Amino acid sequence: MNTTLGLVIFLIVYAAINFYIGYNGWKWVKSTIGFTWFKTYCVVLAFLSSAYILAMFLTSRTLELIGGYWLIIFGYLCILLPFINLVYFISKKNSVWKKWSGFVTLAFLVFVMVYGSFNAWNPTVRNYTIELNNPTKEVKGEEIKLLIAADLHLGEVIGERHLERFVQLVQEEQPDLVLLAGDIIENSFTPYMANNLTETMKQLEAPLGVYVSPGNHDYYGGDLFLLRDEFKDIGFNFLMDEAITVNDELTIIGRKDETDENRQSISTLMGEADESLPVIVIDHQPKEISEAHAAGVDLIVSGHTHRGQVFPANLITSMIYENDWGYLQRDQLHSFTTSGFGFWGPAIRIGSRSEVMSVTFQY
Repeated sequence: MNTTLGLVIFLIVYAAINFYIGYNGWKWVKSTIGFTWFKTYCVVLAFLSSAYILAMFLTSRTLELIGGYWLIIFGYLCILLPFINLVYFISKKNSVWKKWSGFVTLAFLVFVMVYGSFNAWNPTVRNYTIELNNPTKEVKGEEIKLLIAADLHLGEVIGERHLERFVQLVQEEQPDLVLLAGDIIENSFTPYMANNLTETMKQLEAPLGVYVSPGNHDYYGGDLFLLRDEFKDIGFNFLMDEAITVNDELTIIGRKDETDENRQSISTLMGEADESLPVIVIDHQPKEISEAHAAGVDLIVSGHTHRGQVFPANLITSMIYENDWGYLQRDQLHSFTTSGFGFWGPAIRIGSRSEVMSVTFQY
């Protein structure tokens, strides 16, 4: 009952805000460019505002893309329109302000769509070099190249072409070891199988292996174990509260996501690790950096935050997480949180960019 009531309230509020946006848009296009097709305007607005909701029930990449773009427009207009309206009324309904504020807003939204799409679909490589900084462990003078990625969100929108970009980047970087920190799929495993993405994924290779731990979206659709089994079949190490020693050189601990009520603590998992070796932890959500530090972990890799994905959400993630993006060192612990290779919802990134991290670890 509470869920139903909450959904009804959400839809009413969402519809009211869309009406507010639509009303402002209609007044502007009618007075500025002489657009008079009111029914057409209403139909287009209704389609745009309902597209993402419809995509939840209808399997359609096009609907999901259009709906995602509208959510970005919706979000920015929720911020901009109250200010524009306030100035309009303070200036006694100045027609010049009305005209040019509309053109500037339109130009801004076009910029967001173009620049944001570029950031979402054109990943970059972030390069780092770190050294083992644990006084309890011997420095051997070795180094290993790690490639860190997360949040592929493979599904209806992100499919084979973007996955091919990922595989190509890995092949170009030639890492010794690949770490995938969760959210491999976008809730459901069905699009992954329907598009035969295993044929592309199995091209992902590294001399010391590929190591994967799940994220929250890998749990949501109930297909986690299908994903795990598929990855194990192609030779990936899918770790869920498990520790594995790699080539007698380092230990990797892969954690279950925080979504899983049965996940073990870092300190418990460290009991399974060879602590004489450098210890790397894969943990999708970067919420337990302090716990990793206290447990003596040397390197922890995460994703989840998307660095907010769209400004100003990155300001929020930076307040929530100690390391919401990039690199952080606390004594012996090196923390990396990637903004992700894919995206969630809108195919837009503002203030963030799709990426992988290439880390040279000297130990």
